[in-house]
Amino acid sequence: GAPVTYLPQGGSARVVQSVFRRMPVDATDPDGHPVLVTSPSWSVPRDLVPELRRGDQIRPGDGLTYEVQNVWPSGSPATDARLICELFEVFS
Repeated sequence: GAPVTYLPQGGSARVVQSVFRRMPVDATDPDGHPVLVTSPSWSVPRDLVPELRRGDQIRPGDGLTYEVQNVWPSGSPATDARLICELFEVFS
């Protein structure tokens, strides 16, 4: 993982240790079905971003800003489980 700046809607920006990827990743939809996320994605521990929702933004340090389009659970019920966010690039 690496530091990623998280910009929640209506909240203060903060840096969280997480994983940003541009290659496909496996996720699980709300009904428990496997999903392949082919857009850029962000994997982050659920407890670090409890307010995470669609429309929040991240800056992974590549000079670009990405907006959260969908949030998928990792499939683990553990309290330290990760969330996988499907992202799209924000053009300014």
